Parts: sequence; structure tokens; C-alpha cells
Amino acid sequence: MNHASWISVTCTINGAPYDFTLSPATPLSDLLRAQGLLSVKQGCCVGECGACTVLIDGTAIDSCLYLAAWIDGKEIRTLEGESVGGELSVVQAAYAKSGAVQCGFCTPGLVMATKALLAKPHVKPFTVQEIRRGLAGNLCRCTGYQMVVDTVLGLEQEQERND
Repeated sequence: MNHASWISVTCTINGAPYDFTLSPATPLSDLLRAQGLLSVKQGCCVGECGACTVLIDGTAIDSCLYLAAWIDGKEIRTLEGESVGGELSVVQAAYAKSGAVQCGFCTPGLVMATKALLAKPHVKPFTVQEIRRGLAGNLCRCTGYQMVVDTVLGLEQEQERND
């Protein structure tokens, strides 16, 4: 594709403004990794594993399937944007504390999907089935998922105590 057909987009990534000129066929995952945001993993590249999950305007999205051309005016959040001042976010800290991470490849996607799940309006508390359904797009070969589900349940209980 020649550069004459490239487009310009403006977005916010982890709170910082960005302007890009890019091919309309560029996957968002490629663009984010080119910016050094390596928590966005390249797992399956077909939207099956969830390792590339980011939040776009608060919604968990497989960035390997989302074209960078679509980010104009959007807010993108990756795992790198979750910690503030070197401190882990509540979700990151919960995953680390619970031992729900093992090899770590799927962890960034799971953390982002969990953040999106907990932000959704819902009848509290989530059932185990609702959590499993909410994180179904994120595959993990190491944990067996029970520690992940337990972590989400614990996060929700903590949210209720703080509300």
C-alpha cells in the first residue's frame, strides 16, 4: 500500500495524546507494540486468545482484530497505563497477591478484561458463571482459571466494602 492512501488519526493512549499517520490496514496491536507497549501480546492474531486485550473507551477489545484506523478520537488503555507512580492498580495487585498469574503471558489481557468486567453495571455479586463468561475471551494454559475467578470475586467484595 502506498503512502498516499495512509490516514491520520488522533487518540489518547494511557492518558497521553497521540497523532499517527498509518496504513488503514494496521492492527491496533501492531501500532501499540510499535509504541513500546509490550503488555499487548501477540498470541493468536485472530481474536481467540485475548492476550492482546486493551480497553477502548472502557470496553475490552482484542486489539489484534481492531484496526488502528478506528481509534480516531478514542481512549485506549493498556496494562502500562494501569499503574500510577510505580504503584500497581487494585486489579494488578489482586492478581499478584492471589497467585492467579503463573507464566504471565495472558496476565495483561486478563487484567484488562477484569477491569472492564468490574466496571460494567450488574447485579452484585457476580456469579462464578458470569465471571467465567465475562473472561471467556481470555485463554490461560497455566492457571486452570479457578484462581482467576477467585481473584475477581475478591476484587468485587473489596469494591463493595469501599462503596
